[in-house]
Amino acid sequence: METEKRTQKSAEQTVTRDLSEQIKEVTKESHVRAENTELMLSFQRGQVTLPQYKLLLCSLYEIYRALEEEMDRNSNHPAVAPIYFPAELARIKSIEKDLEYFYGPDWREKIVVPAATQRYSHRLRQIGKENPEFLVAHAYTRYLGDLSGGQVLGRIAQKSMGLKSGEGLSFFAFPGVSSPNLFKQLYRSRMNSVELTAEERNGVLEEAVRAFEFNIQVFDGLQKMLSVAGNEQRQSSTDSKAVHGKTLQIPGTFSPMLRMILGLFVALAAVVGLYAL
Repeated sequence: METEKRTQKSAEQTVTRDLSEQIKEVTKESHVRAENTELMLSFQRGQVTLPQYKLLLCSLYEIYRALEEEMDRNSNHPAVAPIYFPAELARIKSIEKDLEYFYGPDWREKIVVPAATQRYSHRLRQIGKENPEFLVAHAYTRYLGDLSGGQVLGRIAQKSMGLKSGEGLSFFAFPGVSSPNLFKQLYRSRMNSVELTAEERNGVLEEAVRAFEFNIQVFDGLQKMLSVAGNEQRQSSTDSKAVHGKTLQIPGTFSPMLRMILGLFVALAAVVGLYAL
């Protein structure tokens, strides 16, 4: 009986609370887990590497392209219109600028993302067609999360990677937002004004949790890609050294001059091979 009373009381409180507060509550555990992924810990420790950041940008490009295309397509939807701020929040142009800085003009041909990023993008396009109101959850968790931590993470990334001011860091800049705190208040107010049925509201809350889970999976997927690449590079380096060591064991039957020429040839081949990796 006591349990039923507490459940009923909790349900009544949930109905009367703002949507932004509800999302914060239901995603609390997922938020902590996301912050403790290896990739995010690297940011927090000021140890983010250039390979980490470049791969992260690739995934952010695919995620934001899907999100913003669906937001644009559903901009007149009653649940989307109140939180539609393309001039202030749109990220895709900034990410494209950063990708071109790091990868060059043909950056689109070099985009590599984990399967988790593809699943995330697919989900955004799916709800854009079937449940546009669910975009509220993804827009809130992505935009306000990036706006809140953007300036701090941008400085960390700049220092960790030794980048010049602004170069490759456009993603973290929101030139259309003069006061992040005031804008976040406006955004939450607009979001809380969205009229949703009880079923739709529950769906948005579930989608907010799903959004965090997608981000956690993306972070883990990126770290696995980096680990695999690192292992392959170390193995290649080990193999190269092993071959180099064996080749240098030149038979003593050769003349001293021939041994010297062969040694120089092998050394040159090894150096060229290392630069090619």
